[in-house]
Amino acid sequence: MRRHLVPAALLLPLALLLTACGGSATAGTGSDTDGQGALTLNVGDQKGGSEAILRAAGELEGLDYTIKWSTFTSGPPLLEAVNAKAVDIGGVGNTPPVFAAGAGSKITVVSAFHGTSQGDAILVPHDSKLTKPEQLKGRSVAVAQGSSAHYQLVASLEAAGLSLNDVKVKYLQPADALAAFTSGRVDAWAVWDPYTSQVLQAKQGRILTTGDGVTNGLTFQVAAPSAVRDKEKAAAIKDYLERLRRATTWVHDHQEEWAKVWAKDTGLPYEVALASVQRTNSTRIPVAVDKPLIASEQKIADTFTALKLIPRKVGFADFVDTRFNADLPPSTTPARGEG
Repeated sequence: MRRHLVPAALLLPLALLLTACGGSATAGTGSDTDGQGALTLNVGDQKGGSEAILRAAGELEGLDYTIKWSTFTSGPPLLEAVNAKAVDIGGVGNTPPVFAAGAGSKITVVSAFHGTSQGDAILVPHDSKLTKPEQLKGRSVAVAQGSSAHYQLVASLEAAGLSLNDVKVKYLQPADALAAFTSGRVDAWAVWDPYTSQVLQAKQGRILTTGDGVTNGLTFQVAAPSAVRDKEKAAAIKDYLERLRRATTWVHDHQEEWAKVWAKDTGLPYEVALASVQRTNSTRIPVAVDKPLIASEQKIADTFTALKLIPRKVGFADFVDTRFNADLPPSTTPARGEG
């Protein structure tokens, strides 16, 4: 069952708040369903996210349970719904679970995907005199607080011998950050795909540095602990994750086809969607929720705790469930296009 599409001109700002991501944007919910059966799995999604991938790959056929889809603008409000048991499972980037854990939310990471971090970038205008991250000292940088780009900025600055205190951080959600960036009100913008692809395709800026080598490139499916404790819902979650993993492989093998579907579903220009698919989406592979993954996320948590952006120490191992790993490769396995 397709959602009713909002006109593209109104949809684009929402469309660009996608899976990687974060921020504190407001949640919205839908009531579309797929499948049939007495058991309902409530799935949190973001526009152009899991539902669109599963549908395009033909993975929503033959469901013996019902999926009820709810749409959110970004990761944090989706995880708020998981915590409230309004959603059984949903997809987010690598940083929102850390902030949710720090807030004491009841969440459980049950599945992971590893992709390249080339779409996670610090962008500067074409005419900027900045040519390397070290030159960001004293400059203004826009970023969405609590997002994957937030950690990418911190890590990129650290790699350049700088800290957040060395730059003028402007906490802006992507739509506002884009306006600030294109009008010259900030010197740089830390962001993720498809915004990176949008700026590059429109020739509005260039990449100063990417997250390659400094961020983990992980995205997650996060469930409500009560859902994974329920035998029937846990079985449905297992089936859902298997379908999502197959659909992710389908994206890699059908990049142009997926870009067309994604562009139609989100309102993104096809050229932007294709660039993002090639740079980011098609590189993702399913990986295990394992000790290296936990250690990598723990580093993110410790970083934000030290910056006093998370109110308390987080033990990320307390927020994972490895029962759905099956025979997946380690989380350190190179993404498609890496290695």
